[in-house]
Amino acid sequence: MQRSAEHERVFEAYRRWGYLAANLDPLGFLKPVEHRELIQDGADAAAGRKFYCGTIGAEFVHIGDPERRQWIAERLESDRPQPDRAYILERLIRAELFERVLQARYLGNKRFSLEGVTALIPLLDHVLEAAAKAGGEQVVLGMSHRGRLNVMAHIAGQRAADIFAGFEDVDPRSVLGSGDVKYHLGATGTYRTRDGRTLNVHLASNPSHLEAVDPVAIGRTRAKQARIGKGSHAKVVPIVLHGDAAFAGQGIWAETLNFAELAAYSVGGTIHVIVNNLLGFTTAPAQLHSSRFASSLTKRQGIPIFHVNGEDPDAVVRVGQMAQEYRHAFESDVVVDLIGYRRHGHSEVDDPTITQPRLYAKIKDHPPLWQIYAKQTGVDPTAMIEAVRTELESAHKAAGAMKKKPRLGKLPSYWSPYKRGCYDSAYEVDTGVPAERLGEVTDMLTRYPADFAIHPKVKKLLEQRSEMGHGKRPVDYGMAEALAFGTLLLSGTPVRFTGQDTRRGTFNQRHAAFVETQTEAEYVPLEHLAPGQARCEIYNSPLSEGGVLGFEYGYSRDYPEALVLWEAQFGDFANGAQVIIDQFISSGEDKWNLPSGIVLLLPHGYEGQGPEHSSARIERYLQLAAEDNIQVCQPSNAAQYFHLLRRQALRRWRKPLVVFTPKSMLRHPDASSPLEDLSRPRFECVIPDREITSAQRILICSGKIGHELRNERKQRGDNETAILFLDQLYPFPKNELRVEIARHPDAREIVWVQEEPANMGALSYVLPRIQHYIQGIPARSVKRSASASPATGSAKAHELEQKILITLAFTTGPS
Repeated sequence: MQRSAEHERVFEAYRRWGYLAANLDPLGFLKPVEHRELIQDGADAAAGRKFYCGTIGAEFVHIGDPERRQWIAERLESDRPQPDRAYILERLIRAELFERVLQARYLGNKRFSLEGVTALIPLLDHVLEAAAKAGGEQVVLGMSHRGRLNVMAHIAGQRAADIFAGFEDVDPRSVLGSGDVKYHLGATGTYRTRDGRTLNVHLASNPSHLEAVDPVAIGRTRAKQARIGKGSHAKVVPIVLHGDAAFAGQGIWAETLNFAELAAYSVGGTIHVIVNNLLGFTTAPAQLHSSRFASSLTKRQGIPIFHVNGEDPDAVVRVGQMAQEYRHAFESDVVVDLIGYRRHGHSEVDDPTITQPRLYAKIKDHPPLWQIYAKQTGVDPTAMIEAVRTELESAHKAAGAMKKKPRLGKLPSYWSPYKRGCYDSAYEVDTGVPAERLGEVTDMLTRYPADFAIHPKVKKLLEQRSEMGHGKRPVDYGMAEALAFGTLLLSGTPVRFTGQDTRRGTFNQRHAAFVETQTEAEYVPLEHLAPGQARCEIYNSPLSEGGVLGFEYGYSRDYPEALVLWEAQFGDFANGAQVIIDQFISSGEDKWNLPSGIVLLLPHGYEGQGPEHSSARIERYLQLAAEDNIQVCQPSNAAQYFHLLRRQALRRWRKPLVVFTPKSMLRHPDASSPLEDLSRPRFECVIPDREITSAQRILICSGKIGHELRNERKQRGDNETAILFLDQLYPFPKNELRVEIARHPDAREIVWVQEEPANMGALSYVLPRIQHYIQGIPARSVKRSASASPATGSAKAHELEQKILITLAFTTGPS
């Protein structure tokens, strides 16, 4: 239909500013704002107000693509289709009564109720139904604790009795020292649509760090899509639920939002739902975000935002369906801002009237949504209420009779071949590769297209690597890594590797991607080794630690066959991802029974580069280590690094691996290895001293300092001091260490030597274990003095400290 210029002018104003005047707050505290460009009079203005200032407020004119803007406008500028109101009412009753039964039967327990935003359940119903119609097979859900139990019951397919059992605290002995609270747990189940389709739903576990699950859920989605291949964006749909305060305030969410259009992280769009209470614990919106809406952060990208009044269920389900259809049409993120309220305090044991007396005076007399909707629609709820109450009471009785704690989820079948729990030597595998095969892989790694104008420095590097792979030159770390990846890819193990500047390498050591000097086209040899090889993905990440590591952890959770690695630019930069390390990587198996084989590469070493570029904080990872939850290693040479990477991929014992990698030693002759060492059977947890047969003193160390100690010994002409490298710190290799100590029966002292200050490094972890496991020989330590900062900022001061440290290591007596 041809529209006049005046009509378009009026409607364009409403498309741009109508959301400000929309009726979005069920309690009326968020007042509509009339923008001066919104024309009040005339038929066009009335139509514009109807479409854009009702209970849906849409922000979409910031999107650069006119096709997408038109798509949204066409759907908003049409009359609403009438949904199945009886079905919606029944879902609202189920959501509300579920919470009421929990409140009545488990008074005083925290549950983080959904009351006030129960429209979330029909919203998700319509998202999932639209996804199923578009070919969806799986849904990955990420959310914090608000409404989690309700979502478990009504979306993730969990029996109410099994959820109630969490309140009964069935079988406490089964989780002594482990497990998690019920509103952090994940779940797996089946969602059935009204027309008979099914979706596998995976609700990801999440700690109290509200938005920490965001990148994890997206990473899990990417892995599930990678397993499927073609058409996977439609088949696996990610949905992330956010609180309004966390959406606006948590930095890891901003990092995750940036993934949407990046090739390394895109998943064909994510549906984000802000479960908006207009309140954060006790804090009002004006103190939470600088903008009118918590969602405004999203407008930095071309993503639509649909604000919707949570007490207009018809509008809510319309927006839910539209969100999924938009995601499917454009493979784009989309945000739904579901605005309601919170009937109780932050938790049910909290009194919100202390900080929000006016708000909660109004909430006290406000009827539940199902009552409002029943009155509006004229649908009689009596039979629904009785049926749901009967179901829930029966579930409560069943929960009380349970003797064993039910499992709310199970691992996918692709985890079946892999082992968890404590280490067993039976898990070990040979990791060596014959020299002939290494030569063949070397030829694959050093070739490139004939018409590819390669950089002369890279060409020289490839010539050197060719010599390394054919035994004519010692193998350095960069080549050892490439050979590890190459041999794994050719044997069917996928490799995914990301980090800041990872393709070239922070220290110019990797060169995974060759850059054509004329066109800047890139060629990645590891992607073109041979037909039928496994998938290889090596990407530079955005300038983020927490979001990126969370994504890779998530990916590792759903692709256990792959070697998944994340590299910090410098090891201490991992502190920007501490939440992911603490709450997921180190404790996920203990809390949630969720294993991972993620690898962290953390450059470490004291070289006079200052406090921020020296220490990867070894002490922090060792403090997290217990119950064989992680592996902590510092390979002392290139061959050890090669075997360690291959061991992680080939061994069926799946545990996170923290690797402290070198910097100055990456190409140093002392840390390079002869090619034949890559053919020896396995990684050595303890590197023996093959030069000294009977020592008076044994120095034990890890990393770069060991090479410096060996050079010092050579200069001194000392043949009474053995130097052992502890290449695996955790699990502590007590048996291997005992064997090496026993080779020196005349030893009078053992000295743990480290570069780090006394309050850092491995000292507080290693020395007590040496003293415990090695009886009869006194043990002491040499280290820098305790310090608030990891290292000096002066290169000359560093040299002085290092010289004193090494001298003390060869001096008899206490240090």
